[in-house]
Amino acid sequence: MNTLLRSAGFALAFTLAGAVHAAQDADDFVEDASAKGVAEVEAAKLAQEKGTAADVKSFAAMMLKDHGAANEKLKSLAASKKLEVSSDADLIDKAKAMILELRGAKSFDQAYANNQVNAHEATIKLFDDYAKDGKDAELKAFAAETLPTLKAHLEKARQLAAAHGGSSVGSGATTRDATDPVVPGPGGVPTTPKDHSETTKP
Repeated sequence: MNTLLRSAGFALAFTLAGAVHAAQDADDFVEDASAKGVAEVEAAKLAQEKGTAADVKSFAAMMLKDHGAANEKLKSLAASKKLEVSSDADLIDKAKAMILELRGAKSFDQAYANNQVNAHEATIKLFDDYAKDGKDAELKAFAAETLPTLKAHLEKARQLAAAHGGSSVGSGATTRDATDPVVPGPGGVPTTPKDHSETTKP
């Protein structure tokens, strides 16, 4: 199964503001959504450890609760359909690799807030695409039911980014390839090489 999760260049799930494919196949959707969900949880754990601002820690707590619940529901749905998904250990290992650059950010609160804007834009696109075009009725319903929560997260992430000197506008869910490597940018905020050549600044 050729999924984004298995792409060698897949670096940071919650900066996936790029062209997330419309994963119409159930197994592709579950794998991609699982990868993003686990990365959100791991990033939130890191935010509670390294974050300094109260609002960042509060947002991270909400991510742990909401994405943790969504992950369990998705895992249960996948199991009931006997879909092939990476093991929990593999997903956690991949998620830790995805947030490696965030660990080294000079301004963690700002980097985390910016990444949450980008991550939720990408996740909303994935879920919206599947809710519209997915092949499995139950997974389509799950995607549709989860979208309002994801959109609420995005709004809060934008407020968080604005409060911490970041960008409340993501990189755009249709302009960056999801496999672009992430490198430290100005102020320690992770960017991709394409960011430095784009005319629109984050």
